[in-house]
Amino acid sequence: MATSSRAAPDIDALRCQVVPSARPVAGLAEDARRGLLHRPRSLPSKYFYDERGSRLFDAICRVPEYYPTRTEGVLLARHAAAIIAQARPEHILELGSGASRKTRHLLAACEGGRRTPTYWPFDVCEEMLLAAGAELSGRYDWLTINPLLGDYCGGLRHLPAPDGRRLFVFLGGTIGNFERAEAVALLRELHAIMAPGDRLLLGADRVKDPAVLRAAYNDAQGVTAEFNRNLLHVLNRRLDADFVVEAFRHEAVYREDRERIEMYLVSARPQTVRLRALGECIGLAEGERILTEISCKFTPDSLESLLGAARMRVDAHYAPPDGYFSLVLARPD
Repeated sequence: MATSSRAAPDIDALRCQVVPSARPVAGLAEDARRGLLHRPRSLPSKYFYDERGSRLFDAICRVPEYYPTRTEGVLLARHAAAIIAQARPEHILELGSGASRKTRHLLAACEGGRRTPTYWPFDVCEEMLLAAGAELSGRYDWLTINPLLGDYCGGLRHLPAPDGRRLFVFLGGTIGNFERAEAVALLRELHAIMAPGDRLLLGADRVKDPAVLRAAYNDAQGVTAEFNRNLLHVLNRRLDADFVVEAFRHEAVYREDRERIEMYLVSARPQTVRLRALGECIGLAEGERILTEISCKFTPDSLESLLGAARMRVDAHYAPPDGYFSLVLARPD
């Protein structure tokens, strides 16, 4: 088995398999009606990720203050061989795969251990799936890639169920973007489709010095602030709204009582905003906030409790010496 020397990955050689939702998934118009027309105002964080928002998030991952991406990458590089040896996957299925950058550590470990699993990246963005799949095909000539197009928030019941052991991968600390009840519900759905030999590799950010957490979401370059305000560009474009982007400031606070970051857009002045596609107007007072993201942080005990509530048991727990981040390998109980 050898790393491929193909020079030009072929996007046209890949085809996405559509995974139907098991239940209705709200779109932006419905979420805006539910979250923006009434106080306290909020929007789901998934709407950050248009093309510009995705580029800005990539930039966030490179700022000095934002440790999660680097720390998780180092953990994967260090422990991927042990994870693959323990999970022995014949299939790797990644929820919210994005550009599949960190997954390459797992694929390299498979190559080093002479394993040839099939890779099933699952994401809402077809362009990202095809681009990442083509790049990986050019890197690993042994790798079969079956991209899955869909939204895991719509349920997991319709995911393909190939024969053989599966390693489900959910990285980036994304589990922290859910309220606890939502996170448990998602993990229970995963448990329902797992066979006894399957494993889950979960990445989760950890509770730490509040100053470190605040800095990570308030970088000195202002990239996170621009990423947050980009949501208003999305609303203006898709809902024919007239948010004045410069009339909002970014705010990210750490709630020690809830062990989570909360990110807001704060109205810098009294203003009225029209959402023409909805036929609605909203009035915002000076200082009024729109919640755009939560990012829950975990301790080893709270991670084990979360997985236990979903009927999963921890097999292995990998963390750096500073305890900044966790990779947990879990099995269905």
